[in-house]
Amino acid sequence: METVLLNAPDGISARLGTDPHAEDHDRKRQLAREIVAARLHVKEDDVRVERESPAQFGYHTRLVARVAGAVVPLAITSAAVASSTVVVAADSVVPLGVDLRSARPADDELEQMRQHSHLFPGVGGDALLTHWTRVQAVRHADGRARIRPEEVTIDPALVRGWVPDRRVHYQLADLSHGGWTVTLAYGALPV
Repeated sequence: METVLLNAPDGISARLGTDPHAEDHDRKRQLAREIVAARLHVKEDDVRVERESPAQFGYHTRLVARVAGAVVPLAITSAAVASSTVVVAADSVVPLGVDLRSARPADDELEQMRQHSHLFPGVGGDALLTHWTRVQAVRHADGRARIRPEEVTIDPALVRGWVPDRRVHYQLADLSHGGWTVTLAYGALPV
């Protein structure tokens, strides 16, 4: 699999991988192994990545990394589209969300974005995609499936986002690479 290290904020590691012959879960595990091995300065073969056990019905499991049988205290999250996957890892107390989209979305995807966006009518193309990926990254970081895109607020500078009923605000970072738009949301307490 071809992988690339993305330019993430300090304390956060991100990798993007593409392999049309690999399943998404295999790409996630490989990328997570690469990230954990680099962060801990161990061999990739020493890192085992598995999916946590679900706590209850409907619980969305996350990846858990182990080295020498011990759980590595990292939050690991991912997103996938077609044959590409992005994996992000940080200290386990940092809420993370990531969104991955083609930099040239299909017309039906753009229409879906328009229907759920609270941008002014007529905003399209790159501005719509940029806003939409930030909204989705905040939704993923929030972790509640019931949060609708319309409920997410993004500041005018497109660098912070939040859901009004929570005290956590998220910093937003563009990690885009090649033909992929990658947006990261990571937790920060409001000032």
